[in-house]
Amino acid sequence: MPQPRKSLINLSDTPYYHCVSRCVRRAFLCGKDIYSGRSYEHRRKWVENRLLKLGRFFCIDICAYAVMHNHTHLVLHVNKNKAQGLTTLEVLQRWHSLHKGTLLTRRYMDASQRKYMSEVELSTVMSAVQVYRDRLYDISWFMRLLNEYIARLANKEDDCTGRFWEGRFKSQALLDEAALLACMAYVDLNPVRARIAMQPIDALFTSARRRIVASKKSQTPKSLMPFVGTTQAKKKHGLPFKLRDYLHLLQETCNRIKMSWENRHNYHNVSILKRAGINQCFWFDWVNKIETAFSTRVSLDIARTRLASR
Repeated sequence: MPQPRKSLINLSDTPYYHCVSRCVRRAFLCGKDIYSGRSYEHRRKWVENRLLKLGRFFCIDICAYAVMHNHTHLVLHVNKNKAQGLTTLEVLQRWHSLHKGTLLTRRYMDASQRKYMSEVELSTVMSAVQVYRDRLYDISWFMRLLNEYIARLANKEDDCTGRFWEGRFKSQALLDEAALLACMAYVDLNPVRARIAMQPIDALFTSARRRIVASKKSQTPKSLMPFVGTTQAKKKHGLPFKLRDYLHLLQETCNRIKMSWENRHNYHNVSILKRAGINQCFWFDWVNKIETAFSTRVSLDIARTRLASR
């Protein structure tokens, strides 16, 4: 029996989560219909654009993503403190960018109308603002506004009704930095494992490609959570790794995926693994089994126990 979402997403345990959504009509909803030959590749761009838009307005950071042909992978960071620090107007501006809100919240946004609102109306607005504030750091709402939007577009294009996605998205709590690192690499290298890309930069509709392209221009993608390195991580908002180290790890892991079983553990100078406390021989098994070997919680200690028993 599926667990209630509130028991799976507990911010007191971790703000980092891996979320997976799968299509119901898996064969061709986001790829190519092998029967008609019709391509639906443009729908992957729909998903990517919508995802990045939601990242701008929600207080949820996008750490990694991969839009595959029949499913999506996201690694998200919930920034509850940011949501709680927003002003009333900031909350309404963000929510109104995604929803029309109510008549009263729209009136409140207009300074010329706000001054004429009654105390009861203002109180009603404040109650709505608290609801919207809570939603802005709610992963379930984030996934809802992503998946429902894509489903409407796809059904309109197909001139049909019905479910586009499976009813519930799967979520995994990433309980430590090692789990975060492994899951991000798992997500970014999904197209390589699926043999639809040979290198991370070739993997369309992924955060890896977006970061690599930006780094070549000495830029940082504003739509993604930045890397701040181990020394600044506690002082500055961002991922606790160095981008250079992470991209090096992706490339090394990509190379191992394409090599034979005998040689695949032989990594070269991957310092990021040592800092995360991950044995290099153990890394390949873990980064390829995030979904199959774990259910709802992932950590280095759990991985050592779970993978050792397999």
